Amino acid sequence: MRVAVRQEGLLGSRQCDAAGVTAQRRETLRCAGVLVPVVRGVHDAAALLPELDRGPDHVRRRAAWLALLALGPDRAVATGLCALALHGVHGLPRRIRPEAALPDGSHRRPGGGILVRGVDPQPVVRVGGARACTVAQALADAVGGLPRDSAVAVLDSAVHLGLLPCADLALVRSLLAGRRGCRRAAGWWDLVDGRAESPLETRARLQCVDAGVPPHDVQVPVRDRSGRVVARGDLGWWLATRRLLVVEIDGAGPHGTPQALYRDRTRQNAVLATGALLLRFTAADVDRGLVPVEVRRHLTASAP
Repeated sequence: MRVAVRQEGLLGSRQCDAAGVTAQRRETLRCAGVLVPVVRGVHDAAALLPELDRGPDHVRRRAAWLALLALGPDRAVATGLCALALHGVHGLPRRIRPEAALPDGSHRRPGGGILVRGVDPQPVVRVGGARACTVAQALADAVGGLPRDSAVAVLDSAVHLGLLPCADLALVRSLLAGRRGCRRAAGWWDLVDGRAESPLETRARLQCVDAGVPPHDVQVPVRDRSGRVVARGDLGWWLATRRLLVVEIDGAGPHGTPQALYRDRTRQNAVLATGALLLRFTAADVDRGLVPVEVRRHLTASAP
C-alpha cells in the first residue's frame, strides 16, 4: 500500500508478486472490486487508499506512473508532460497522455493509449521514486505540442520554481530545433518571464501583451512614502499621472482560505495606503479577457 500511495494508486504485477499478492489473490481482489485492471500488468488500488489526493496533480502524475508501470518502472523513463508532472511543473493541461521511453529507443505498444517515444532519454534522473528525463528535455518534448499560452506558462513555472535556470531556455530551444512545433514556438521564447508566480498570472500578462498594453513590470514593488516595499503586485503599470496601477490575479487555491483572505485584506490596505490604484481579478475574469479591458480603460483615463 505504501508503494501504491507513492505511485498514485497504481501497482504493477511484478510489484504485487514481490509483496506476495499472487495472481490468484489479485483475481479475488478484482472480483471484490478493490483492485481494478487498467492495462496489462497494471492494477488500480485507489479504492483502498482514501488518503490519496484526487486533484489535478494526482491525475497527471498518475498518467506518468501508468506509462512507467506498463513498460517496466526499472527501465522506462517518463518523458514530455508526464516528466514535467513528476518534476512538479505547473500550468500543464488537466489531463495528459501517458508517455515514456525505453533506454534502447524501442517502440513497444502496451495499449491503453500509452505513447512510447522512440528515443533513448539521457540523462535520467529520479523523481519521487520514478525514472524521468531532465526538465530541459521534457520541456523540449512538450512545448511544441502545447498552445502558446500553456507553453509559456509551463516555461514560466519551470524557471520560477528553480527547476530550469533562465540561461537554460536556450538549451530547451536547441533541443526543440528541427522537431514538430519548433517553428510555431519561435516567437514564444521572448515572452517567458520566470517571475510569474502562477500560470494564471502568465495568462493575464499574455492577454495584455496581445491587447497592446503589456505591463511595465511583473511582481512590481509597491513602496510607501519612505521607499519601503510594502507589497509586490502581480502586474504593474505607471499611469500618465505617475500613479502606480497594480493588478492582482486571485486564484481559488492560494486565496480561498480564511487566513489567506485576512492576509489579502491587510496587504490590500497597505497597497492602497501608498496611493497606488489596485485592481483585483479572479480566474473567471481572466477566462473572459477582462484584465486588458480594464487596464486599457485606466491607462486611457489617465492620459493627458
